[in-house]
Amino acid sequence: MMKCAERGLVVLIFTLLILPGPAAAQDRPLKKIYWGVSTLSPTLWIPWIAKEAKIFERNGLDVEAVLLNGSGRTSQAMLSGSLFAASVALPQVMLAVLNGADLANVAHGIGVQASRLMVRPEIRRVEDLKGKKIGISSLGSAGDLLFGYVLRKYGIDTTRDLYWLAVGNTGERLQALYNGSVDAADLSYPADVQAERKGFRPLLDAKKEIVYPTASVVTRRRTIKEDRDTVMRFVRSFVEGIAYLKQNKEASKQVLAKYLRSNDAEYLEGSYQNFRDDFIAAPYPITKGLDAIYEIVAHRRADIRGHKPEEFVDTSFVAELEKSGFIKKLYEGK
Repeated sequence: MMKCAERGLVVLIFTLLILPGPAAAQDRPLKKIYWGVSTLSPTLWIPWIAKEAKIFERNGLDVEAVLLNGSGRTSQAMLSGSLFAASVALPQVMLAVLNGADLANVAHGIGVQASRLMVRPEIRRVEDLKGKKIGISSLGSAGDLLFGYVLRKYGIDTTRDLYWLAVGNTGERLQALYNGSVDAADLSYPADVQAERKGFRPLLDAKKEIVYPTASVVTRRRTIKEDRDTVMRFVRSFVEGIAYLKQNKEASKQVLAKYLRSNDAEYLEGSYQNFRDDFIAAPYPITKGLDAIYEIVAHRRADIRGHKPEEFVDTSFVAELEKSGFIKKLYEGK
């Protein structure tokens, strides 16, 4: 029969084995990183969801969003080391790389740009824009590059016929349209609907005009080389966030309400209906059907013609998640 002292020693050893030690008693510290946000719209929904649903936290990340106006400034901040990753328009990524930067798209959440060029009611045709002021977030932004391409397609000389004004984020562009500072503005949902309700009208719809990947995750190749694990954790969180959006309607709408600072039930429901199916479950960087993107970049750098789309992306992160079955498992039984 075991003596009391022996029993006490066994209990002590068992207790030490099952109780966490000082290092295991708490989770390892979250890694702090900064994520660049170029505008406020539902296209940036997924990182917001990943933060609010604690998906980033479960993947060991403490992500803080930094709002900058336009992809141009966002990419500059990333190259300076201020940002770990950001959503940057694909043409801007290409232009930056052609200029010697080491940026790479590691994910594209959406294959189209959900924005419209909203104009004053008296502007009925594209030709009516001549001599008018167009509000964009900043030079080199998605709106600048995208609608510049579309307007050139309609015969507008975008360097002579128009005035491009760097106004700021979505709310600031909407306000500039309201107060007459601009005659037209690049607006995404729900700002475009708000403008329409005030009597402004949609002149061009980007979804109908061009294949334009958006909701991207862009980082530096140097970052991929030096800290691949953190990039993977971010991409994994991004993929989980997409699944969460598709499977949790009300919670996702609450997140959007917080970041857009709007409790308008109709806008939030419309955003969900408009964007739920746009987000891609396996968000590979898009490399097909980019003729329009090449035209946009070629307007500034003709040498883009000698470069393949694969030079601007790294598909390995999403590929690893898909091949491992991780993405499939997120949707099993849903």
